[in-house]
Amino acid sequence: MKKIILILLFIGLRTASAQFFETFIYDPPYTPLFHHSDVLAPRDDLDFLHQSRTTVYDTDFAPRFTSRVAYYPMSGRELVNHPAYVAALQRDLKRLGYYCGPIDGVYTVEVAESIARVQKNYSQRVTGTLTPPVRRVLHLP
Repeated sequence: MKKIILILLFIGLRTASAQFFETFIYDPPYTPLFHHSDVLAPRDDLDFLHQSRTTVYDTDFAPRFTSRVAYYPMSGRELVNHPAYVAALQRDLKRLGYYCGPIDGVYTVEVAESIARVQKNYSQRVTGTLTPPVRRVLHLP
């Protein structure tokens, strides 16, 4: 009888702890600091938002997905058709000094050349196209 009570107590505690962790870890009652609803905002290695940008571009108001996860399975060919993503790409290339053109959300030859320079500097295969390693270097989804 004691064994059954101990087993039931153990199962009850385990269920209660699972509900506690599910409530406070997966759905926290607070908003994490430095997180923003803009999924293409400039971020660092720890996925924190950079606060230094003060310029607002027209492409900042372009339609975009609500989650960064939606961009991960997309190929580079699909991503260059999204003006908001291309603008984020241009912004990050400009931030690193590879791109000097306007941030207008249009994938041009200058953007492809700057991607080629990124690939060369990071010892990647130089194709001039948007690849997952380039996206990782620029911290883009």
